Amino acid sequence: MTGSELAADRDPKTEVWSLIRTERAALAADLADLPDDRWTTPSLCAGLTVREVLAHLTAGASLNAVRWLAGVISCGFDFDKQVAMRLAEQLGATPAETLDRFRHVVPSRTKPPLPAVAMLGETIVHAEDIRRPLGMRRDYPTRAVTRVAEYYRGSDQVVVAKGRITGLRLVANDGPFETGSGAVVSGSTLALTMAMTGRAAHLDDLEGDGVELLRERCGTA
Repeated sequence: MTGSELAADRDPKTEVWSLIRTERAALAADLADLPDDRWTTPSLCAGLTVREVLAHLTAGASLNAVRWLAGVISCGFDFDKQVAMRLAEQLGATPAETLDRFRHVVPSRTKPPLPAVAMLGETIVHAEDIRRPLGMRRDYPTRAVTRVAEYYRGSDQVVVAKGRITGLRLVANDGPFETGSGAVVSGSTLALTMAMTGRAAHLDDLEGDGVELLRERCGTA
């Protein structure tokens, strides 16, 4: 283990940023040879193409608290409008430019007023929003996706997740994550995380008596 890796182990915040950088770099590598016509593929993020989701990730890594607040104010406190505005800023003229802009922010530690673990969640969830429709698969590090699952289980800050799993017991079959009480939903930590954030595509990867209730809460019943 290198000195930087040892430091990351000692400092949870440093570790999270290291995980974010790793996941961004992996996504950039996966998209390096994507043909232009595939960039318009609908993502798992409702209403956005995979290219637009990548631009959204770039925007999130380019906004500090001051710029975020200025955007919110200029958009009349319409948060969806602010998201759309920042996405458009980072889209670029071509898919190649969209990808180049994302590559530029791979090492960035700039963020809106959110905890770093929320940025890790955004990175992993949106990466999966992109990969799954494109037929790409990544074995996300258990440590990274578990950190995200632990965050989402107790928060509705970025996306409704805590509220979506109330009254359910989630149990990962590939790692230590488990939470809640009630009807059981089991599967990979990634599938549980994606379902927590409303991604219906991952419900078929889960099993247990609680899956149908979770399906209803994802709006697919």
